[in-house]
Amino acid sequence: MTTTLTIEDAAIVTSDDQGTVHPRGWVHIVDDEIVGVGQGEAPASARQADTVFQARGCAVMPGMVNAHTHLFQTFFRGLGDDKSLLDWLREYIWPAASVMTPEEIAAASAIGIIENLRTGATTIIDHQYLHPSGGHDEAVLAAADRLGVRFLLASGWADRNYEPRLTETSGQVVERTSGIASKWQNASNGRLRLETGPLIPWGCSDGAVQETTAASRAWGGGMHVHCAETAIEVEMNLGERGMRHIPWLDSLGVLGPDTQLAHGVWLDDDELDTIARCGATVVHCPVSNMYLASGVARVPEMLRRGVTVALASDGPGSNNRQDMFEAMKVAVLLQKVHHLDPVILQPEQALRMATRGGAAAAGLSDQIGVIAPGRLADLVVVDLDSVFVAPVHRVVSALVFNVTPREVRHVIVAGRPVIQDRRLVTADERQELRQALTRCRELFARAGLGQPLGLD
Repeated sequence: MTTTLTIEDAAIVTSDDQGTVHPRGWVHIVDDEIVGVGQGEAPASARQADTVFQARGCAVMPGMVNAHTHLFQTFFRGLGDDKSLLDWLREYIWPAASVMTPEEIAAASAIGIIENLRTGATTIIDHQYLHPSGGHDEAVLAAADRLGVRFLLASGWADRNYEPRLTETSGQVVERTSGIASKWQNASNGRLRLETGPLIPWGCSDGAVQETTAASRAWGGGMHVHCAETAIEVEMNLGERGMRHIPWLDSLGVLGPDTQLAHGVWLDDDELDTIARCGATVVHCPVSNMYLASGVARVPEMLRRGVTVALASDGPGSNNRQDMFEAMKVAVLLQKVHHLDPVILQPEQALRMATRGGAAAAGLSDQIGVIAPGRLADLVVVDLDSVFVAPVHRVVSALVFNVTPREVRHVIVAGRPVIQDRRLVTADERQELRQALTRCRELFARAGLGQPLGLD
Protein backbone atom coordinates (compact mmCIF):
# COMPACT_ATOMS: atom_id res chain seq x y z
CA MET A 1 0.00 0.00 0.00
CA THR A 2 1.43 3.39 -1.03
CA THR A 3 1.94 5.99 1.69
CA THR A 4 2.55 9.69 1.16
CA LEU A 5 3.94 12.42 3.40
CA THR A 6 4.52 16.12 2.80
CA ILE A 7 6.50 18.66 4.83
CA GLU A 8 5.50 22.21 4.01
CA ASP A 9 6.23 25.83 4.84
CA ALA A 10 9.78 25.16 6.10
CA ALA A 11 13.29 26.23 5.16
CA ILE A 12 14.66 23.40 3.00
CA VAL A 13 18.40 22.81 3.33
CA THR A 14 19.05 20.53 0.36
CA SER A 15 22.82 19.94 0.77
CA ASP A 16 23.02 19.69 -3.04
CA ASP A 17 26.05 20.65 -5.14
CA GLN A 18 25.05 24.31 -5.10
CA GLY A 19 24.21 24.37 -1.38
CA THR A 20 20.63 25.37 -2.22
CA VAL A 21 18.47 26.56 0.66
CA HIS A 22 14.80 27.31 0.00
CA PRO A 23 13.82 29.90 2.66
CA ARG A 24 10.23 28.67 2.44
CA GLY A 25 9.56 25.40 0.68
CA TRP A 26 8.23 21.87 0.73
CA VAL A 27 9.21 18.20 0.37
CA HIS A 28 6.89 15.47 -0.91
CA ILE A 29 7.52 11.79 -0.14
CA VAL A 30 5.94 8.66 -1.63
CA ASP A 31 6.71 5.46 0.27
CA ASP A 32 10.47 5.69 1.02
CA GLU A 33 11.41 8.14 -1.74
CA ILE A 34 11.50 11.91 -2.16
CA VAL A 35 9.46 12.69 -5.28
CA GLY A 36 9.34 16.47 -5.10
CA VAL A 37 11.02 19.44 -3.44
CA GLY A 38 10.66 23.11 -4.14
CA GLN A 39 10.37 26.73 -3.19
CA GLY A 40 7.13 28.38 -2.11
CA GLU A 41 3.78 26.69 -1.57
CA ALA A 42 3.51 22.94 -2.09
CA PRO A 43 1.44 21.86 -5.09
CA ALA A 44 -2.09 20.63 -4.46
CA SER A 45 -1.11 17.00 -5.06
CA ALA A 46 1.52 17.20 -2.32
CA ARG A 47 -0.86 18.92 0.12
CA GLN A 48 -3.26 15.96 -0.26
CA ALA A 49 -0.72 13.50 1.20
CA ASP A 50 -1.76 10.97 3.82
CA THR A 51 0.33 12.89 6.38
CA VAL A 52 1.21 16.58 6.21
CA PHE A 53 3.72 18.14 8.60
CA GLN A 54 3.17 21.89 8.90
CA ALA A 55 6.70 23.07 9.64
CA ARG A 56 6.56 26.86 9.75
CA GLY A 57 9.55 28.13 11.75
CA CYS A 58 11.48 24.93 11.05
CA ALA A 59 14.28 23.75 8.79
CA VAL A 60 14.28 20.45 6.92
CA MET A 61 17.70 18.93 6.40
CA PRO A 62 19.01 15.57 5.18
CA GLY A 63 19.35 13.03 7.94
CA MET A 64 22.92 12.97 9.19
CA VAL A 65 25.19 9.92 9.26
CA ASN A 66 27.04 9.07 12.45
CA ALA A 67 29.81 7.33 10.56
CA HIS A 68 31.70 5.78 13.48
CA THR A 69 30.47 4.76 16.90
CA HIS A 70 30.45 1.80 19.30
CA LEU A 71 26.88 1.53 20.56
CA PHE A 72 27.66 -0.96 23.34
CA GLN A 73 29.62 1.80 25.06
CA THR A 74 26.44 3.55 26.19
CA PHE A 75 26.96 1.44 29.32
CA PHE A 76 30.46 2.94 29.78
CA ARG A 77 29.82 6.69 29.70
CA GLY A 78 32.12 8.75 31.90
CA LEU A 79 34.46 5.92 32.88
CA GLY A 80 37.40 7.20 30.82
CA ASP A 81 37.63 10.73 32.20
CA ASP A 82 40.78 10.07 34.22
CA LYS A 83 42.23 7.11 32.34
CA SER A 84 44.64 6.63 29.49
CA LEU A 85 43.34 4.57 26.58
CA LEU A 86 45.03 1.33 27.62
CA ASP A 87 44.12 1.74 31.31
CA TRP A 88 40.50 2.40 30.30
CA LEU A 89 40.49 -0.76 28.18
CA ARG A 90 42.07 -2.91 30.89
CA GLU A 91 40.03 -1.60 33.84
CA TYR A 92 36.58 -1.23 32.29
CA ILE A 93 36.06 -2.26 28.68
CA TRP A 94 37.71 -5.67 28.67
CA PRO A 95 36.37 -6.97 32.01
CA ALA A 96 32.75 -6.04 31.22
CA ALA A 97 32.75 -6.47 27.44
CA SER A 98 34.19 -9.97 27.75
CA VAL A 99 31.11 -11.15 29.64
CA MET A 100 28.46 -8.99 27.94
CA THR A 101 25.48 -11.04 26.79
CA PRO A 102 23.48 -10.54 23.57
CA GLU A 103 20.57 -9.25 25.68
CA GLU A 104 22.84 -6.68 27.33
CA ILE A 105 24.38 -5.45 24.09
CA ALA A 106 20.91 -5.19 22.57
CA ALA A 107 19.75 -3.01 25.46
CA ALA A 108 22.86 -0.81 25.31
CA SER A 109 22.55 -0.46 21.54
CA ALA A 110 18.86 0.38 21.73
CA ILE A 111 19.35 3.48 23.86
CA GLY A 112 22.36 4.42 21.76
CA ILE A 113 20.25 4.22 18.60
CA ILE A 114 17.51 6.32 20.19
CA GLU A 115 20.11 8.90 21.19
CA ASN A 116 21.37 9.02 17.60
CA LEU A 117 17.89 9.48 16.19
CA ARG A 118 17.15 12.24 18.68
CA THR A 119 20.34 14.05 17.63
CA GLY A 120 19.54 14.03 13.93
CA ALA A 121 21.36 10.89 12.77
CA THR A 122 19.18 8.75 10.55
CA THR A 123 22.08 6.43 9.60
CA ILE A 124 24.61 4.83 11.96
CA ILE A 125 27.82 2.94 11.25
CA ASP A 126 28.40 0.85 14.36
CA HIS A 127 31.91 -0.61 14.76
CA GLN A 128 30.69 -3.54 16.84
CA TYR A 129 33.63 -5.63 18.04
CA LEU A 130 32.20 -7.66 20.95
CA HIS A 131 31.75 -11.34 20.16
CA PRO A 132 32.49 -13.22 23.40
CA SER A 133 29.76 -15.68 22.45
CA GLY A 134 27.33 -16.08 19.58
CA GLY A 135 24.51 -13.72 18.77
CA HIS A 136 25.88 -10.26 19.55
CA ASP A 137 25.83 -8.82 16.01
CA GLU A 138 22.37 -10.23 15.39
CA ALA A 139 21.10 -8.70 18.63
CA VAL A 140 22.35 -5.25 17.57
CA LEU A 141 20.90 -5.61 14.07
CA ALA A 142 17.56 -6.65 15.52
CA ALA A 143 17.52 -3.54 17.73
CA ALA A 144 18.29 -1.33 14.73
CA ASP A 145 15.56 -3.01 12.72
CA ARG A 146 12.99 -2.59 15.47
CA LEU A 147 13.78 1.09 16.09
CA GLY A 148 13.73 2.04 12.42
CA VAL A 149 17.21 3.53 11.87
CA ARG A 150 19.29 3.02 8.72
CA PHE A 151 22.20 0.91 9.87
CA LEU A 152 25.57 -0.41 8.73
CA LEU A 153 27.13 -2.83 11.19
CA ALA A 154 30.91 -2.99 10.82
CA SER A 155 31.60 -6.30 12.53
CA GLY A 156 34.86 -5.68 14.33
CA TRP A 157 37.58 -8.17 15.18
CA ALA A 158 41.15 -8.58 16.35
CA ASP A 159 43.27 -11.70 15.91
CA ARG A 160 46.34 -10.78 17.99
CA ASN A 161 47.70 -8.50 20.74
CA TYR A 162 44.25 -8.09 22.29
CA GLU A 163 42.09 -9.34 25.15
CA PRO A 164 41.98 -13.12 24.52
CA ARG A 165 38.23 -13.38 25.18
CA LEU A 166 37.64 -10.82 22.41
CA THR A 167 40.09 -12.31 19.90
CA GLU A 168 39.17 -14.43 16.86
CA THR A 169 40.99 -16.08 13.98
CA SER A 170 40.31 -14.81 10.48
CA GLY A 171 38.54 -18.09 9.71
CA GLN A 172 36.20 -17.58 12.65
CA VAL A 173 35.50 -14.01 11.55
CA VAL A 174 34.69 -15.05 7.98
CA GLU A 175 32.46 -17.90 9.11
CA ARG A 176 30.61 -15.73 11.62
CA THR A 177 30.10 -12.71 9.42
CA SER A 178 29.20 -14.69 6.29
CA GLY A 179 26.44 -16.43 8.22
CA ILE A 180 25.09 -13.13 9.50
CA ALA A 181 25.27 -11.57 6.02
CA SER A 182 23.22 -14.37 4.52
CA LYS A 183 20.33 -13.31 6.75
CA TRP A 184 20.77 -9.59 7.32
CA GLN A 185 22.52 -8.07 4.29
CA ASN A 186 20.06 -5.56 2.73
CA ALA A 187 17.29 -6.62 5.12
CA SER A 188 14.27 -4.37 5.68
CA ASN A 189 14.32 -3.09 2.10
CA GLY A 190 18.05 -2.34 2.22
CA ARG A 191 17.93 -0.40 5.49
CA LEU A 192 20.24 -2.87 7.30
CA ARG A 193 23.65 -3.92 6.02
CA LEU A 194 26.86 -5.58 7.22
CA GLU A 195 30.59 -5.25 6.55
CA THR A 196 33.78 -6.28 8.32
CA GLY A 197 35.74 -3.98 10.61
CA PRO A 198 39.36 -4.77 11.53
CA LEU A 199 39.61 -3.17 14.94
CA ILE A 200 43.09 -1.65 15.12
CA PRO A 201 46.25 -2.12 13.02
CA TRP A 202 48.25 -3.46 15.96
CA GLY A 203 45.51 -6.00 16.71
CA CYS A 204 45.11 -7.36 13.18
CA SER A 205 47.47 -9.48 11.09
CA ASP A 206 48.06 -8.74 7.41
CA GLY A 207 46.53 -11.93 6.09
CA ALA A 208 43.45 -11.61 8.29
CA VAL A 209 42.78 -8.08 7.03
CA GLN A 210 42.96 -9.30 3.44
CA GLU A 211 40.86 -12.42 4.04
CA THR A 212 38.07 -10.73 5.97
CA THR A 213 37.88 -7.77 3.59
CA ALA A 214 37.63 -10.11 0.60
CA ALA A 215 34.79 -11.97 2.31
CA SER A 216 32.97 -8.71 3.04
CA ARG A 217 33.28 -7.54 -0.55
CA ALA A 218 31.95 -10.89 -1.77
CA TRP A 219 28.57 -10.15 -0.16
CA GLY A 220 28.60 -6.44 -1.07
CA GLY A 221 30.14 -5.02 2.10
CA GLY A 222 33.20 -2.83 2.64
CA MET A 223 35.82 -2.40 5.35
CA HIS A 224 35.89 -0.12 8.41
CA VAL A 225 39.04 0.35 10.49
CA HIS A 226 40.58 2.61 13.13
CA CYS A 227 43.42 4.38 11.35
CA ALA A 228 46.14 6.76 12.56
CA GLU A 229 44.13 7.72 15.64
CA THR A 230 47.17 8.33 17.82
CA ALA A 231 50.82 9.07 17.13
CA ILE A 232 52.00 6.08 19.16
CA GLU A 233 49.94 3.68 17.01
CA VAL A 234 51.59 5.01 13.88
CA GLU A 235 55.00 4.54 15.51
CA MET A 236 54.03 0.98 16.45
CA ASN A 237 53.22 0.19 12.82
CA LEU A 238 56.48 1.75 11.64
CA GLY A 239 58.39 -0.33 14.17
CA GLU A 240 56.72 -3.61 13.26
CA ARG A 241 55.94 -3.26 9.55
CA GLY A 242 58.18 -0.42 8.43
CA MET A 243 55.15 1.45 7.09
CA ARG A 244 52.66 4.02 8.25
CA HIS A 245 49.01 2.99 8.32
CA ILE A 246 47.94 4.05 4.83
CA PRO A 247 50.90 2.56 2.93
CA TRP A 248 50.33 -0.63 4.90
CA LEU A 249 46.65 -0.83 4.01
CA ASP A 250 47.45 0.09 0.41
CA SER A 251 50.05 -2.68 0.21
CA LEU A 252 47.37 -5.15 1.29
CA GLY A 253 45.06 -4.06 -1.53
CA VAL A 254 42.18 -3.17 0.78
CA LEU A 255 41.87 0.59 0.21
CA GLY A 256 38.96 1.65 -1.96
CA PRO A 257 35.72 3.65 -2.10
CA ASP A 258 34.14 1.12 0.26
CA THR A 259 36.81 1.73 2.95
CA GLN A 260 36.13 3.91 5.99
CA LEU A 261 39.15 5.15 7.93
CA ALA A 262 38.06 6.14 11.43
CA HIS A 263 39.89 9.17 12.88
CA GLY A 264 42.84 9.73 10.51
CA VAL A 265 44.47 12.20 12.89
CA TRP A 266 48.12 11.40 12.15
CA LEU A 267 48.22 11.22 8.36
CA ASP A 268 51.02 12.79 6.30
CA ASP A 269 50.76 14.43 2.87
CA ASP A 270 51.52 11.26 0.92
CA GLU A 271 48.88 9.37 2.87
CA LEU A 272 46.26 12.02 2.15
CA ASP A 273 47.08 11.81 -1.56
CA THR A 274 46.78 8.02 -1.47
CA ILE A 275 43.40 8.22 0.24
CA ALA A 276 42.18 10.70 -2.37
CA ARG A 277 43.41 8.45 -5.18
CA CYS A 278 41.76 5.35 -3.72
CA GLY A 279 38.49 7.14 -2.95
CA ALA A 280 38.37 6.00 0.69
CA THR A 281 36.55 8.05 3.33
CA VAL A 282 38.13 9.54 6.44
CA VAL A 283 35.69 9.62 9.37
CA HIS A 284 36.47 12.64 11.56
CA CYS A 285 35.58 12.32 15.26
CA PRO A 286 36.47 15.76 16.68
CA VAL A 287 34.95 15.44 20.14
CA SER A 288 36.55 12.06 20.78
CA ASN A 289 39.92 13.29 19.49
CA MET A 290 39.76 16.14 22.00
CA TYR A 291 38.47 13.96 24.86
CA LEU A 292 41.33 11.47 24.44
CA ALA A 293 43.86 14.19 23.51
CA SER A 294 44.64 12.29 20.33
CA GLY A 295 45.39 15.35 18.20
CA VAL A 296 43.76 17.48 15.51
CA ALA A 297 42.92 15.85 12.20
CA ARG A 298 44.04 17.72 9.07
CA VAL A 299 40.52 18.26 7.79
CA PRO A 300 41.13 21.41 5.70
CA GLU A 301 44.06 19.74 3.93
CA MET A 302 41.94 16.63 3.34
CA LEU A 303 39.19 18.65 1.73
CA ARG A 304 41.64 20.60 -0.44
CA ARG A 305 43.07 17.33 -1.74
CA GLY A 306 39.64 15.94 -2.58
CA VAL A 307 39.47 13.45 0.28
CA THR A 308 35.93 12.57 1.29
CA VAL A 309 35.43 13.38 4.97
CA ALA A 310 32.53 12.14 7.10
CA LEU A 311 31.69 13.08 10.68
CA ALA A 312 31.03 10.95 13.73
CA SER A 313 30.68 11.01 17.48
CA ASP A 314 32.80 7.91 18.19
CA GLY A 315 31.56 5.66 20.98
CA PRO A 316 29.96 7.03 24.16
CA GLY A 317 32.98 5.76 26.08
CA SER A 318 35.17 8.45 24.53
CA ASN A 319 32.83 11.38 23.98
CA ASN A 320 30.49 10.76 26.12
CA ARG A 321 27.57 11.65 23.86
CA GLN A 322 26.44 10.84 20.35
CA ASP A 323 25.30 14.21 19.05
CA MET A 324 25.89 15.06 15.41
CA PHE A 325 24.99 18.73 15.90
CA GLU A 326 27.74 18.89 18.48
CA ALA A 327 30.11 17.07 16.10
CA MET A 328 29.47 19.66 13.37
CA LYS A 329 30.04 22.60 15.69
CA VAL A 330 33.17 21.20 17.31
CA ALA A 331 34.61 20.21 13.93
CA VAL A 332 34.51 23.85 12.83
CA LEU A 333 35.64 25.37 16.12
CA LEU A 334 38.54 22.95 16.53
CA GLN A 335 40.01 23.94 13.18
CA LYS A 336 39.49 27.66 13.85
CA VAL A 337 41.38 27.62 17.13
CA HIS A 338 44.04 25.17 15.95
CA HIS A 339 44.92 27.25 12.88
CA LEU A 340 44.10 30.62 14.46
CA ASP A 341 42.06 31.24 11.33
CA PRO A 342 38.35 32.14 11.66
CA VAL A 343 37.52 31.09 8.08
CA ILE A 344 39.52 27.85 7.83
CA LEU A 345 36.37 25.69 7.91
CA GLN A 346 32.83 26.88 7.30
CA PRO A 347 29.48 25.57 8.59
CA GLU A 348 28.47 24.56 5.06
CA GLN A 349 31.48 22.25 4.95
CA ALA A 350 30.57 20.71 8.29
CA LEU A 351 27.02 20.09 7.11
CA ARG A 352 28.31 18.48 3.93
CA MET A 353 30.58 16.18 5.95
CA ALA A 354 27.69 15.16 8.21
CA THR A 355 25.35 14.46 5.30
CA ARG A 356 27.07 13.79 1.98
CA GLY A 357 30.36 12.69 3.49
CA GLY A 358 28.46 10.31 5.73
CA ALA A 359 26.46 9.02 2.77
CA ALA A 360 29.73 8.16 1.03
CA ALA A 361 31.02 6.41 4.16
CA ALA A 362 27.85 4.33 4.29
CA GLY A 363 28.14 3.42 0.61
CA LEU A 364 24.96 5.35 -0.19
CA SER A 365 26.26 8.44 -2.01
CA ASP A 366 23.52 8.31 -4.63
CA GLN A 367 20.72 7.49 -2.19
CA ILE A 368 20.93 9.68 0.92
CA GLY A 369 22.58 12.92 2.06
CA VAL A 370 20.72 15.27 -0.33
CA ILE A 371 17.11 16.43 -0.46
CA ALA A 372 16.26 15.81 -4.10
CA PRO A 373 13.77 13.75 -6.14
CA GLY A 374 14.85 10.13 -6.37
CA ARG A 375 16.71 10.13 -3.05
CA LEU A 376 15.65 8.07 -0.06
CA ALA A 377 13.46 10.03 2.35
CA ASP A 378 15.77 10.26 5.37
CA LEU A 379 15.04 13.71 6.79
CA VAL A 380 15.21 15.73 9.99
CA VAL A 381 12.87 18.61 10.83
CA VAL A 382 14.48 21.09 13.22
CA ASP A 383 12.71 23.84 15.16
CA LEU A 384 14.34 27.22 14.53
CA ASP A 385 11.66 29.10 16.45
CA SER A 386 13.49 28.67 19.73
CA VAL A 387 15.20 30.94 22.22
CA PHE A 388 18.31 28.85 21.67
CA VAL A 389 18.34 29.49 17.92
CA ALA A 390 16.35 32.59 16.86
CA PRO A 391 16.76 34.98 15.22
CA VAL A 392 18.13 33.10 12.22
CA HIS A 393 20.09 35.07 9.64
CA ARG A 394 21.71 32.05 7.94
CA VAL A 395 19.96 28.71 8.25
CA VAL A 396 23.04 26.52 7.83
CA SER A 397 24.95 28.56 10.39
CA ALA A 398 22.08 28.11 12.84
CA LEU A 399 22.03 24.34 12.26
CA VAL A 400 25.74 24.02 12.95
CA PHE A 401 26.30 26.54 15.73
CA ASN A 402 22.93 26.89 17.52
CA VAL A 403 20.81 23.78 17.21
CA THR A 404 20.92 21.02 19.84
CA PRO A 405 18.88 17.82 20.12
CA ARG A 406 16.13 19.69 21.97
CA GLU A 407 15.20 21.37 18.65
CA VAL A 408 14.72 18.10 16.72
CA ARG A 409 10.96 17.88 16.05
CA HIS A 410 10.55 15.08 13.47
CA VAL A 411 12.90 12.37 12.21
CA ILE A 412 11.96 10.42 9.09
CA VAL A 413 13.78 7.29 7.89
CA ALA A 414 12.83 5.67 4.59
CA GLY A 415 9.72 7.82 4.49
CA ARG A 416 8.54 6.69 7.90
CA PRO A 417 8.40 9.02 10.92
CA VAL A 418 10.40 7.43 13.73
CA ILE A 419 10.26 10.57 15.87
CA GLN A 420 7.13 12.68 15.52
CA ASP A 421 6.49 15.84 17.51
CA ARG A 422 9.57 14.96 19.60
CA ARG A 423 8.16 11.55 20.58
CA LEU A 424 9.77 8.26 19.61
CA VAL A 425 7.07 6.29 17.80
CA THR A 426 8.86 2.98 17.18
CA ALA A 427 9.23 1.98 20.85
CA ASP A 428 8.45 2.99 24.42
CA GLU A 429 11.50 5.14 25.12
CA ARG A 430 11.07 5.11 28.89
CA GLN A 431 10.81 1.34 28.91
CA GLU A 432 13.90 1.04 26.70
CA LEU A 433 15.83 3.17 29.18
CA ARG A 434 14.66 1.19 32.20
CA GLN A 435 15.54 -2.07 30.47
CA ALA A 436 19.00 -0.76 29.62
CA LEU A 437 19.70 0.36 33.18
CA THR A 438 18.63 -3.01 34.56
CA ARG A 439 20.91 -4.81 32.11
CA CYS A 440 23.78 -2.43 32.86
CA ARG A 441 23.50 -3.04 36.58
CA GLU A 442 23.48 -6.80 36.02
CA LEU A 443 26.55 -6.59 33.78
CA PHE A 444 28.61 -4.38 36.08
CA ALA A 445 27.72 -6.48 39.12
CA ARG A 446 28.81 -9.64 37.30
CA ALA A 447 32.07 -7.97 36.19
CA GLY A 448 32.72 -6.57 39.69
CA LEU A 449 32.85 -2.93 38.50
CA GLY A 450 30.37 -1.23 40.83
CA GLN A 451 26.97 0.18 40.01
CA PRO A 452 25.76 3.16 37.97
CA LEU A 453 23.26 5.69 39.15
CA GLY A 454 19.95 5.89 37.33
CA LEU A 455 16.25 5.25 37.42
CA ASP A 456 14.81 3.47 40.43
